[in-house]
Amino acid sequence: MTLRIYGNRQIKSLPGQATRPTSARVREAVFNIWQGTIVDCRWLDVCTGTGSMGAEALCRGASLVVGIEKSSQANAIIQQNWQQVAHGEQKWQLWRGDVMQQLKNLSGKQFDRIYFDPPYASGLYQPVLEAIAHHNLLAVHGEIAVEHNPQNWKPPVIPNWEICRQKVYGNTALTFYRIMDEGVTEEG
Repeated sequence: MTLRIYGNRQIKSLPGQATRPTSARVREAVFNIWQGTIVDCRWLDVCTGTGSMGAEALCRGASLVVGIEKSSQANAIIQQNWQQVAHGEQKWQLWRGDVMQQLKNLSGKQFDRIYFDPPYASGLYQPVLEAIAHHNLLAVHGEIAVEHNPQNWKPPVIPNWEICRQKVYGNTALTFYRIMDEGVTEEG
């Protein structure tokens, strides 16, 4: 199976819904929202799945893309796709294994944009977001987009983070978090 991403590029995808690729509509929405912030950014793709979000980030000029995916089958496809679309000075890394362990291994690195799309019923939302906060993986002016089902989903409360926007696209929703600006006021 193939998917089309930015620039009408084709990438491979595993057959079936095991990795449930992010729809083209949602992918386009994320990159429109984050327009102007992808070039030279550090991108973390948590529960990478097909790797389409990371591939798109590479196509749009991210300097570093890191993916975490436990499926070895998915990792083989992601590796092929990212090798195909990365160019020049761009770097990418794919970490296979348990998401909680890999987030711990990333401690000390920071990312400007984080995309998190776990299996909806996995129970990973709260622990993964807490781990991202605990390991300080979100850069000060960064944002995280969390893909979820809009029904029966309560946004986890993460200390020192705030929800900056929420969008619904049919049966898929996105909740965006950022680190709170404490004591900063706008002048104008």
